[in-house]
Amino acid sequence: MSAENEATGTSTWLYVAVAVAAVLIGVFLAPQVMQFTEGATQDTPDSVAVVPVEGPITGETADQIGANLREARQNESIQAVVLKVDSPGGTVPASESLYLAVNRTRAAGIPVVASVTGTGASGAYMAMLPASRIYVTPGSIVGSVGVVGTQPSGGAAGSQIVTGPDKGAGGTQAEFRDRVEMLRQEFVGMVYDHRGERLDLEREQLSYAKVYAGAVAQRNGVADEIGGLDAAIQRAADEAGLENYGIVRMEPPEQPGLGLVIGQHNGTGDRVVVVEDSPFDYSGVETPRYLAVYGTPEHAEVSTDD
Repeated sequence: MSAENEATGTSTWLYVAVAVAAVLIGVFLAPQVMQFTEGATQDTPDSVAVVPVEGPITGETADQIGANLREARQNESIQAVVLKVDSPGGTVPASESLYLAVNRTRAAGIPVVASVTGTGASGAYMAMLPASRIYVTPGSIVGSVGVVGTQPSGGAAGSQIVTGPDKGAGGTQAEFRDRVEMLRQEFVGMVYDHRGERLDLEREQLSYAKVYAGAVAQRNGVADEIGGLDAAIQRAADEAGLENYGIVRMEPPEQPGLGLVIGQHNGTGDRVVVVEDSPFDYSGVETPRYLAVYGTPEHAEVSTDD
């Protein structure tokens, strides 16, 4: 074979390889694109994005949901957002981060509506406060406006050497209680800032951190409407002035190795939520933990009355 034929043969194989790769990429991506967007055609360039808020809210999941909201703000075809919520809450910093991302989306002029498809409690409730309307089903669980903290054992552990008396524990017990109280007041204040005129609950009642069935929440102002996800999508489209639109379904956040079990009964009539160390990325760190999560801590467990 001559040098010229070798060069021609190489180009032919390169062309074939590129063509095969293009076909494989197309086959791989096509189902995802179809799953990503529903109902959109060339005549319907505008879309309503459905952003899932699912599972415990950690720093990692908040970042993923925040990225979806950022995409919604930067994609000119997305005209409205629906938060599809099924979460018991999470850490205070992660919940606040998600709240700010939702608030930023509203501030960008994009209508945001929330739809609680299962549970929208505690930090998840905080995150959807900026939404113009909160849709629930009669059996949804919403509320739990409060904070729980796991007090550290205090002091240096084992052979650790610390540079200050509170370095290992993060402060005194009184300071710890003050921080929990400050976070509680902040959470209650956020709820009143967004929903004060719609609430039929006093601040003290709200501070009980009760959870409500959707039908009750709609009556006391914790939620707005009885309806499913489709009703929330239609509401968001109406607020954006859309008559003909597609639906973009964002990917749900990936959950880390979870140690959270909801709805497990312990035989005494109480419902037990078991929180292990790993979901909130604090494993092995001696520091106070503040969780906006549904329930009350009892040693290594979080339990609630039915």
